[in-house]
Amino acid sequence: MDKFWFCVKHHAVEGADGCPPIDRLGPYPSREEAEHALDKAAERNAAWDEMDREEGKDPDRINPWGG
Repeated sequence: MDKFWFCVKHHAVEGADGCPPIDRLGPYPSREEAEHALDKAAERNAAWDEMDREEGKDPDRINPWGG
């Protein structure tokens, strides 16, 4: 089974032999899903920000590392 990654450095879909993991999102089961990786990340971030607002937190002032 092939897997695909989205390289945030090159804004391109890559296979297993692509850029280092620090520069990639994935793996995704299809090339098409990898092509939409940034859209999916933006959707998830918006959902998490909304959950924070519902809990009375300001998502723009939250330290994701717990500090």
